[in-house]
Amino acid sequence: MMISTKGRYALSIMIDLAQSGTDGYVSLKDISDRQQISMKYLETIIAKLSKGGLVDSARGKSGGYRLNRPVEDYSVGEILILTEKTLAPVACVNCETKCTKESSCLTRPMWNELNTVIMDFLNSKTLADLL
Repeated sequence: MMISTKGRYALSIMIDLAQSGTDGYVSLKDISDRQQISMKYLETIIAKLSKGGLVDSARGKSGGYRLNRPVEDYSVGEILILTEKTLAPVACVNCETKCTKESSCLTRPMWNELNTVIMDFLNSKTLADLL
């Protein structure tokens, strides 16, 4: 398993929003400047976070983005899954991939267990933990 730049940046964006508090919206320009992420790439990632329901957005002069729930209610796992699609250690663990050897594969239980360990760990960490 390797976390892509998109996943790492999504986590950085969420931490940036968490550090900004809940009083108002944060502009993409401010996030871009602080996190040193290009505006184009930032727009792609924030669109996923918004569509996935992790952040609220507002247009206009005072617009931008903000978290829509307390920081302790965001797990690292949910943020990464939203941007990475899967964190499975091997393709056959991914629910969308059907392996023809699944019923006879002696390593499949180990891969399933590793996937469970990874997801349990990531889901046990929250934005609050990272702050």
